[in-house]
Amino acid sequence: MNPEVIDMSRKRFVPARLAILEETPFPDANTAWFWFMHSQKARWDGARFERGLADAVRPCEPDDIYRCARHLVDCGRIRTAHFKVPLRFGVLDRPPDPHQPDEVLQTRLWEEALDALTTELRGKGIIE
Repeated sequence: MNPEVIDMSRKRFVPARLAILEETPFPDANTAWFWFMHSQKARWDGARFERGLADAVRPCEPDDIYRCARHLVDCGRIRTAHFKVPLRFGVLDRPPDPHQPDEVLQTRLWEEALDALTTELRGKGIIE
């Protein structure tokens, strides 16, 4: 057989088409932030992520949420203290409790940070 002739009778591998799923924006910045933090904690534990394996297709990657928050600090819309509160409470997997005397200030910073993040994420179509 001539090596230059291609045998077309052999089976070819053709990847299956992935169904194109509609992206589901987050209902609010809180949900988006905790989704980012859950992803980040899993990454710290050694997990690797592949797009399209989750139950809902999101309009962004987890790092996009972080980048939006960092952008708010970098452009001066929130202070570093605002940024640290969602990080701290994201690790704790809960928002600050306004009824706890030592979390009253954190609650205010949390609300201000998430308010600014809401505007940023809504503008990018990440939240509804």
